[in-house]
Amino acid sequence: MATYAIGDLQGCLDPLSRLLDALPFDHSADRLWFVGDLVNRGPRSLEVLRFVRDLGERAVAVLGNHDLHLVMQAEGFGKRNHEDTLDPILVAPDRDELLAWLRSRPLFHVDGGHAMVHAGLLPSWDVGKAAALSREVEAVLQTRNYRDFLANMWGSTPTAWSDDLAGWDRLRVVVNAMTRMRFCTSGGLMEFKAKGPVEHAPAGCLPWFDVPGRASADHTVVCGHWSALGLRIEDGLLALDTGCLWGGSLTAIRLEDRRVFQVPCSRQVEPSGWD
Repeated sequence: MATYAIGDLQGCLDPLSRLLDALPFDHSADRLWFVGDLVNRGPRSLEVLRFVRDLGERAVAVLGNHDLHLVMQAEGFGKRNHEDTLDPILVAPDRDELLAWLRSRPLFHVDGGHAMVHAGLLPSWDVGKAAALSREVEAVLQTRNYRDFLANMWGSTPTAWSDDLAGWDRLRVVVNAMTRMRFCTSGGLMEFKAKGPVEHAPAGCLPWFDVPGRASADHTVVCGHWSALGLRIEDGLLALDTGCLWGGSLTAIRLEDRRVFQVPCSRQVEPSGWD
C-alpha cells in the first residue's frame, strides 16, 4: 500500500484529475492525503468537495483556512471576500451533507512517522500534543452548539500558546497555528501578515519549521498553505503547496520513497494578498 500526499487544490479539479491519471495509484489499496484548502478561489470547488468526499476511506483531508472559511460563510459568520468562489457550494442541493462532511475533517493527522497539517505546528508542540489539541477543536466542531465556536473562531489573538489558555482563546490558537501560520519567533509568537518567501521573513521571525529545537522534528510534517515557499523536501518536512491556483503546478509525493509527481496548472486567479 502506498500513500500519496497532494498539495492545496483550492477548487482546481482538472489538475487533480490529470495528476491522479499520472500516479501509479491503486484504487483498491493506496491512499491519498490532502493537505487542506480543498476549496475556494478556483473554478470547481463544489466538484472537488464532492470528489474527495466520495473517495471515502481512501482519502484523508485535513482542514485548511479556506475550508474553515467556507464553513463559517455557510453559517453566516466571517467576512465575504470578493475572490471567493463558494456560492456553488452554498446553493447546492447537497450543501448540508457536504458541509457536515467537511466540518468532520481533522486539523491534524498522524500515521507512523508522518504527520499532516495544513499550515504548521508551534515549536513547543510535539506530535502527541498537537494531536490532542486537534481533537479538542474537532470535538467542538461536532457538538450541537458548534456555531458558538464559529462565531468566536476567527481572529489573530492570542498570538502564542500557553497551557493555561482556556475557552475560545485556546481553540483559536490551535486553529491559527494549524491553518494560518507561516512565520513565528523562536519562542512561538505567531506572525500572520507575512506571506512571501522565506528570505522576506519579518524581523525576529523565521519559518515555523526552522525554529531550533522544534518538538515535532521527530516526525516528517506534511503541509501546504505556503505557495511562496513552493516544494520543499527535507528531513522532517514535506511542503507541497506549489501554487496550482496561480499557474504553478499541482504536486503529489509518495510518502514511502519521496517520489514526486507534478502536473502544470493554468492560472485561475491573479495574485493578491490573501491565500
